[in-house]
Amino acid sequence: MQTHREIGSRLQRDLAWTERLAWLMDDKFRLKGTRFRFGLDPLINLVPFLGDLIGFFIAFYLVLVMWRHGASRKLVMLMLINVIIDLTIGAIPVLGNIFDFFFKANKKNIILLNEYYYEGKHQGNGANILIILLAVFLLLTFLFVYLLWLGFIWMINLW
Repeated sequence: MQTHREIGSRLQRDLAWTERLAWLMDDKFRLKGTRFRFGLDPLINLVPFLGDLIGFFIAFYLVLVMWRHGASRKLVMLMLINVIIDLTIGAIPVLGNIFDFFFKANKKNIILLNEYYYEGKHQGNGANILIILLAVFLLLTFLFVYLLWLGFIWMINLW
């Protein structure tokens, strides 16, 4: 059985490790003469498909480490939203590569972690987040179906 001190020490080590990995993925390099920073994530994502998968697994692993340390369900959902946005938009050729230089999911997740552990934010079960995500998903699904319908009607009118 681990003591509270051992658990706290392990949490501190894992937090430091996740911060270091997030820095490596999102902020390691700086363009000379500017304040613009980027990490390995957008560089890895230049390799089609495989780069997106590697970036996703690293970001997802960071979320798993914090979940293992008892992060609230709400925090985990917020972090996963960042990871999914990064994966989804990052997978779009060219636009996704540009997006990866600016949307730093790992850095955003570290900010969320610090707010959770040090400021007491993002507590709870996250039911409201699930409802919002479901509503957005349904809205996007209906929009997609509507656009498909418009495209179908347009194609029929061409004949």
